[in-house]
Amino acid sequence: MHTIRYAFRTLAKSPFVTAVAVISLALGIGANAAIFSLFNQMLLRNLPVREASRLVNLSAPGPKPGRTSCSQAGDCEQVLSYPMFRDLEQRQTVLAGLAAHRGFTANVAFRNQTLNGNGMFVSGSYFSTLGISAARGRLIGPNDDEIIGAHPLAVLSHQYWETQLGSDPSVLNEVITVNGQALTIIGIAPEGFTGTTLGIEPHVFVPITMRGLLSGPRDDYERRSSYWVYAFGRLKPGVDLAQAAQGLNSIYKPIITDVEAPQQQGMSDATMARFKARELVLAPGARGQSTIHTESRTPLFMLMGITAIVLLIACANIANLLLARAANRSMEMAVRLSIGAARWQLLRQLLTESVLLAVMGGVVSVIVAQWTLTAIASMLPPAATRTLVLSLDTGVVVFAAATSLATGVLFGLFPALHSTRSDLVTTIRSNAGNLSSHKSAARFRSSLVTAQIALSMALLVAAGLFIRSLANIARVELGVKADNVVTFAISPRLNGYAPARSATLFNRVEEELSGLPGVTAVSSARVPILSGDNWGTDMRVEGFQADPDTDTNARFNEVGAGYLSALGIPLLAGREFTVADGRGAPQVAVVNEAFARKFNMGRDVVGKHISTEGEGPLEIEIVGLIKDAKYSDVKRAVPPQFFIPWRQDSTVGNMYFYVRTAMAPEQLLRSIPPLLARLDPNLPVEELKTLPQQVKENVFLDRMLGTLSAAFAALATLLAAVGLYGVLAYTVAQRTREIGVRMALGADAGMVRGMVLRQVAVMLAIGGVIGIAGAVAVGRGAQSLLYGVQGFDPFAVVGGALLLAVVALGAGYLPALRASKVDPMRALRYE
Repeated sequence: MHTIRYAFRTLAKSPFVTAVAVISLALGIGANAAIFSLFNQMLLRNLPVREASRLVNLSAPGPKPGRTSCSQAGDCEQVLSYPMFRDLEQRQTVLAGLAAHRGFTANVAFRNQTLNGNGMFVSGSYFSTLGISAARGRLIGPNDDEIIGAHPLAVLSHQYWETQLGSDPSVLNEVITVNGQALTIIGIAPEGFTGTTLGIEPHVFVPITMRGLLSGPRDDYERRSSYWVYAFGRLKPGVDLAQAAQGLNSIYKPIITDVEAPQQQGMSDATMARFKARELVLAPGARGQSTIHTESRTPLFMLMGITAIVLLIACANIANLLLARAANRSMEMAVRLSIGAARWQLLRQLLTESVLLAVMGGVVSVIVAQWTLTAIASMLPPAATRTLVLSLDTGVVVFAAATSLATGVLFGLFPALHSTRSDLVTTIRSNAGNLSSHKSAARFRSSLVTAQIALSMALLVAAGLFIRSLANIARVELGVKADNVVTFAISPRLNGYAPARSATLFNRVEEELSGLPGVTAVSSARVPILSGDNWGTDMRVEGFQADPDTDTNARFNEVGAGYLSALGIPLLAGREFTVADGRGAPQVAVVNEAFARKFNMGRDVVGKHISTEGEGPLEIEIVGLIKDAKYSDVKRAVPPQFFIPWRQDSTVGNMYFYVRTAMAPEQLLRSIPPLLARLDPNLPVEELKTLPQQVKENVFLDRMLGTLSAAFAALATLLAAVGLYGVLAYTVAQRTREIGVRMALGADAGMVRGMVLRQVAVMLAIGGVIGIAGAVAVGRGAQSLLYGVQGFDPFAVVGGALLLAVVALGAGYLPALRASKVDPMRALRYE
């Protein structure tokens, strides 16, 4: 306790130095803690279930002819057909349980309140495989998914039950309406469990056999060529991943070769060989199944590396400060050693001071971490902010505390060892107390600053790469005029509307929107533009011959009348759709330039015919050709795309609307919810936003990387400048007598300034070269995250080098100027 009190008194004697050290550490630790919060949630955190490490995820890579539907739970390599899942579930012997799931959009109505959100279709083995129990009632079990469409049951998530229903225990056995279907509530999921897919937090869990009733009529349960089921299992005791894969493939491969291969038609020999060679692949499933795990890995590792560099630069600054302080306390250390103090006692005292300094920085870092998380939240789309906890939790606080202690030892160890070395008394006697001139300390301080410059250079170049990438994205030609367009969605099918009633509502909504003040155009679409959604199908095109292995897939959308003019997509030939293009009218389509190029149609496409069916006449006539416009992603190339009128679809059940206004979009955003409430008060408005906001959300990862890397690079450069200034100022102070002698012998102020700035130039040159080498490595690692920029970009390197040179020379000029003003007579009396 005495050691801690003495450490407090010592730090209080130099409040400015202590404050600079605490702020530097707080910035470094706080940035690391904030990024660690995201890193932990996306890449490290296991599911809150029993022995999560024994869970395994199944995937089925290889050709998948037929229908393939994948979601945020994983890419299309991972999905199985429903019949295949049931075959594996019934025959496998290596897993303690095999479960299936699939997320869905859910309109949940209960006790006069309707909420739009997510649901999860689960097999009867889902909860038992996870090893979790109900908080109330019971969970869905094996007896609850035996017959297709015959188990109208629901389990509520604990969060929905708590936030929307006030944790009312009487909800059990009551009826809740999900997508227009009445389901009996049989239980509440355990607290903290939000499903097995990061990014999807279901309000309700429903038996997978109810999918046809809640998500539209389907024949997906019988078709082996319909792939939509995600599966995971739990390893039996004593069974490892390789043994489980071997056991499952002993069932899977005979089904592929003996049952499914004979059903394939029109497949080439090469594709058939790959189809028969398919095998199940098993991977660790402790974190569940989600595309977020793979998509966020590289960006988060990049950000963790950047913030770690910022912390290292901050630690280097503190080490330099402690070395300078140690030089001023050299006599104290010598006296204490000479009167019998043990070296370990002095080491303990000095390390206590450095750790105390770090702890103070760690306390302040909690505030910095929350500020950083708040800034990150402003750049994330709403779906991400609902999924991630963007506030401090126990894990973040523990990480900040551990980092504080580690940095306290890291930056305090060398100064402590140097200050208590065994030759201290002899050195002080021979140098008249001028311990500060010790060469090892001077070299160490210069090395630290050079390292800071190198790390700052690497960060500045990396930030330049991301900023140039973001600038390239901002210049991408979208093919649409996004300004002054508001978009939103409604899903009446989820409220039990029949398709005909939904179509009537959509017409009414367009009419009402057209009557709002300032509205100049209104249209609609089934697939939202630039949202990441993709609808695709194989095509037959007039005049285009395709062999079995030819890629004939094209993206498509079902749109309303005036869609092209509402979004400002140029029409190159023909016409766009009108209200007359409805049921009973001839089937029509509009195609883009990429579609015409892929199918060798030239520019004269109007009047030609296409079809999405396997055989029969080409019944859809092309009536228009449009200029290429982005489809689902700002950064991806425009795919071959065709449009058909949604009014010719007899199964339409949800719709996105696009409203162009001549007024401020904010006013229109406020007008839309009341308008929809007048038409149907129980129908929630979904995803209400401006189209520019949608575009920003589409590239949110690039915006976040660009903004954070620039901010952290600026912070690192500032800290490096502080470190450089501190070392030079201290060096000038220690060389006062030498400078006085030089000036007495004829050196002028310019020569003295040059002497100091040459030291800056040497450290800048060495650090810059090392930093550029590091930046090349960073650029190569970040290549997949860059758009239109190579990992080694001369503009980024030159820009980073110039900025760092200006900052470094600016930091060095003040000590150089002070050195040039030394009075020779006063300097000769120095010491």
